[in-house]
Amino acid sequence: MRTIGVLTSGGDAPGMNAAIRAVVRYGIYSGVKIVGIKNGYKGLIDNDTIEMSLSSVADIIHRGGTILGSARCIEFAEESGFNKAVKNIKYLGIDGIVTIGGDGTFKGSKKLSEASIPTIALPGTIDNDLAYTQYTLGFFTALETVLESISKIRDTSSSHGNTNVIEVMGRNCGDIALYAGLAGGAELVVVPEVDFTVEEICDKIMQGRIRGKKHSIVVLAEGAGDAKTLSAQIAEKTGINTKYSVLGYTQRGGTPSSYDRLIGSKMGAKAVELLLEGKKSRAIGVKDASIFDIDISEALNTEKVFDYESFELTKILST
Repeated sequence: MRTIGVLTSGGDAPGMNAAIRAVVRYGIYSGVKIVGIKNGYKGLIDNDTIEMSLSSVADIIHRGGTILGSARCIEFAEESGFNKAVKNIKYLGIDGIVTIGGDGTFKGSKKLSEASIPTIALPGTIDNDLAYTQYTLGFFTALETVLESISKIRDTSSSHGNTNVIEVMGRNCGDIALYAGLAGGAELVVVPEVDFTVEEICDKIMQGRIRGKKHSIVVLAEGAGDAKTLSAQIAEKTGINTKYSVLGYTQRGGTPSSYDRLIGSKMGAKAVELLLEGKKSRAIGVKDASIFDIDISEALNTEKVFDYESFELTKILST
C-alpha cells in the first residue's frame, strides 16, 4: 500500500474536511502518498486528482463542505464509466481508496472492491440514514443548525401566537426531525416512519390551546410531506394563523460541531490504518463513542430501526 486515494461523494456533510485531513496526515505519517480525487467518482472518470500534502489540509478541520468537491455521478454506475474509472485508478498507481459519503457512495465503494480495488467507506451524510452506525458524519452539526432555527422561530411564534411548521431534511429517515424536535421542545414531530393524519396534528394543537398554550412548533421531515401544504391544512381546520419555514440546504453547511470533527478525525485515521493492514471492502462506524468497522455488504444490508422510544418521549414532554 504505497498510494491511497480519498474522495467525497453525494451530498456534502460537515465533518468531511476533518476526515480528509485525518486521511492525509495519518497517511503521510505512515509513509503513504495521498491522492485527492475531486468531485467524487466523477473525478475518477475524468482523472481529476491532486497529490495531497500536510499543508494542503491546513486550516480545514473547522470548515463545512468538502475541499475536494462532491458530485453525484450517473456515469460511474454505467459499465463504460466504471471501467474508465478503474483504468484511471491503475494508471495513477492508487492501491486503495477511502470514500466518504452516503448510501450511493457506499455502493460505489463496494463495486470498486469487487473489481479488486481495496476501499474503506466512511459515513458522511446529515440524514443519519446508514443503519449500521449509530451516527453519521454531519448529523450532529445539522441538528445544531435546526435547533438554532427552532429557537429563533419560537421567538416570533410566541410573540404572535402562531403555529409554525418547520420542514427539515430527511427523505426516508426522520432522525433530524425527531431529535431536533425533542431537543427543541416542539409540540409535534412528523416523520416518515410513523403514520399520521392532519386531524391528529390539529387535535394536539387545539388541546394545547385549551390549556393555555399560545403557540405551537411542528417539526416536519421532508419525507413525510411538505410544510406549505401542511400549514395550509392546519390553518383551515383550526382557524389558527399558521406559518411555515423550509430550512433546506442551510442544514448541510456551517462549522462542524466538536463531535463531527472528533469522529471525522478518528474515522479518517482508522480508514488508512485498515488499508495498511490489507483490509478492503470495509465500512467504518461509531457506537457509544467507539470507532468500529464491518464488511460493507453488511453495512448496506443493515435495516434501519426507528427510535420509537424517543418519538413517544416527544409526545409525552409536549403535552
